[in-house]
Amino acid sequence: MGTDGFTIGVEEEFLVVDAATGTLRPDGPALLPAARERLGEDVHPELHPSQLEINTPVEETLGDVREAVTRLRTVLAETVAAAGCRLAASGTHPFSSWRDDPVVNPEYEVVEREYQQLAREQVICGAHVHVGIDDPELAIAVVNRVGPWLSPIVALAANSPFWSGRDTGYASYRTELWRRWPMAGTPAPFADRAEYEAVVEALFATGAIDDHARIYWDVRPSAKFPTVEFRVADVGMTVDDTVMIAGLVRGLAVTAAREAERHGAHGPPPVRPELLRAATWRAARYGISGDLVDVEAATAAPARELIGRLLGRLRPALEDLGDWDEVSGLVGRTLSDGTAADRQRRVWAATGDLRAVLDLVVEATGGVVGREP
Repeated sequence: MGTDGFTIGVEEEFLVVDAATGTLRPDGPALLPAARERLGEDVHPELHPSQLEINTPVEETLGDVREAVTRLRTVLAETVAAAGCRLAASGTHPFSSWRDDPVVNPEYEVVEREYQQLAREQVICGAHVHVGIDDPELAIAVVNRVGPWLSPIVALAANSPFWSGRDTGYASYRTELWRRWPMAGTPAPFADRAEYEAVVEALFATGAIDDHARIYWDVRPSAKFPTVEFRVADVGMTVDDTVMIAGLVRGLAVTAAREAERHGAHGPPPVRPELLRAATWRAARYGISGDLVDVEAATAAPARELIGRLLGRLRPALEDLGDWDEVSGLVGRTLSDGTAADRQRRVWAATGDLRAVLDLVVEATGGVVGREP
């Protein structure tokens, strides 16, 4: 199986903060018209007024993704700066509380009405990667096969160590906040597309969801596009961070699709959901600094070892896509320099000032600075 058709698109969520104080600023809706004058429908509101989202066009190459993310971040950052705001790519705000923006945007009122406090506290930012797979059955086969390899991606993407002015002890606290939702987590394998659709319909019929699109699993067939959507990552602090995760995700999707076409219905033995949940928790807790869970072997493994196995597994697909050198280089640099969470904590350790942490994030968001400190 080749790599044609595996297009790629990225959605990134950002915090809008005050340029003077650094606190959350719920001006997203007011800023949206000016942003859309420059970016059109590639910029959107999010759950809270202190958030904005960008969507890349459908791209063919990882280089195209880099160019699109850089352009969208730069233009959006310039637009909000004209109104005395800054754009911050962090899974959580280092010190500003959700109480600084407790309301939700009007289009999400149904979400707040149903989920109440979960929605009010959901001032968090992730990155979603869409991989083009227009065969509905193949999309389900990919969803079924990728679960065991999502936790290393959670670890590499970690970018949310602080919450309401405290170090949470987690590399990705956003992951833990998100996992409270009833439609979060990694789904159990489906027999086929019909079973997937039956499950979604049952959730809708029972009132568990109010719309067929409100399936928030770690990986899912998109309800809007012929894609498989991966939803496990914190938003990348830098463009490099986002490109790394996008490349890994597409490589994983292509690898899973090839395995499905080779083996047909004879997939790998299903992994216990308890192990998948433990693997996600451990990745969110420790990032790349400790052991992760190898769910296929049902054992613990050093993060660097498991990430190395992931790269080895994805290498044939990444080479065929022309992404190996860039993705392996970015992963290697993350293992050497630390995740975005590690970089946030280094500033905190050096300064004791969470405003300095936010300044690092804001500067890095535009894609014009490197990984230091």
